[in-house]
Amino acid sequence: MKRISLSDVKAYDAPGHFLVSTMRLHGKDETGGSKFWVGLSHFLPGGGADLGSPPGEKVYYVLEGEVTVTNKTEEHVLRKNDLLYIEPGGERAIRNNTNLPASMLVVYSYE
Repeated sequence: MKRISLSDVKAYDAPGHFLVSTMRLHGKDETGGSKFWVGLSHFLPGGGADLGSPPGEKVYYVLEGEVTVTNKTEEHVLRKNDLLYIEPGGERAIRNNTNLPASMLVVYSYE
């Protein structure tokens, strides 16, 4: 077992993200986990991630606030306690279209 305290977690710059604080809670470097990583993202109003297709599976779970996740054909407005699964290589963009911050737990499989 390995315990991680939020006070020990370091923020990092996620490519293609803006007006967001991203922190990795679990993964190869943090706990030695090799199958997936877990992150915590705090999106400011207007913040998000550009359209992209990261190769791994993704699970987004909204802890607070609201985010909109889109691709070329779908739009999903996620609110507190909503979860969205995105298949490996699935395209997505993320936006916080509200005037309040939003927090989201991210689970991402290593390829």
